[in-house]
Amino acid sequence: MIDTASFIMAGGQMIASERIQGVNDNMAKSHYHEYFEIYYLEYGKRYHMVDDNIYSLNSGEFIIFPPYSMHHSYGDNDVPFKRVLVYFSPETVIVPEVLHTLSQSAGVYRFDTKASQSVHLLLNDILKEQGDGEGFHSDAMKMLLNLLLIKIARRADEKAAPENRSRITEILHYLHSHSSENITLEDLASRFYLSPYYLCREFKRYTNSTIIQYINHIRIIHAQRLFMETNRTITDISKEVGFSNVTHFNRVFKSIIGMSPSKNRKQYADQKKTGQ
Repeated sequence: MIDTASFIMAGGQMIASERIQGVNDNMAKSHYHEYFEIYYLEYGKRYHMVDDNIYSLNSGEFIIFPPYSMHHSYGDNDVPFKRVLVYFSPETVIVPEVLHTLSQSAGVYRFDTKASQSVHLLLNDILKEQGDGEGFHSDAMKMLLNLLLIKIARRADEKAAPENRSRITEILHYLHSHSSENITLEDLASRFYLSPYYLCREFKRYTNSTIIQYINHIRIIHAQRLFMETNRTITDISKEVGFSNVTHFNRVFKSIIGMSPSKNRKQYADQKKTGQ
């Protein structure tokens, strides 16, 4: 599935929207991005793995992913679905309290029919403005988005709980809590009373990733946050997130992000200067 909205964001836009329908279109592995995502399911049923939780999503429900949350979407075999999404940068959110509320955690929102229809209408309006060649369409998208976010923030306490924890979600929770430590396959399998073979197989089935790949993604997300929030050296940050040497950190960082840590940090600095 081609994620056109992500290309729009990569082109420097602050808001991007897209509607897609499909069947058996499951994400290959968890990913994350530096902006928010609202994913509204128009029909069908989907599952979302977000960090160490799994959520189910039904027609008329939506989920919000804050920046840097690892997530991927999948569905049951041969079950068609249709969704509309909006990506938006934190800088587009006008009200600080709304930004704080939405940044706390991912969550599924199960509104009543009237409220859900209101959300759906605003999402459609945002998508329409994106394709409209008339003037001020970017400003209109921003205004519609902030109206939508206020509606959501007012009912943030209505977020649905994730599915009951399974053995795999317990393992994911452990990895997120101990990602900076030296975690070996043997130690992890022993901790959860599993054979290394079974653990690797089930972990791959749920995340489509190896354990070391998943740990490295968590570490790189943490490093990116530290780049944004602190002035600490890259060497210090690489050690804090769990890498034994900065050379290995640089190699893994570039393989995941597509650029070196120093270039990524400079990119954040430039964005702050320009107010993007």
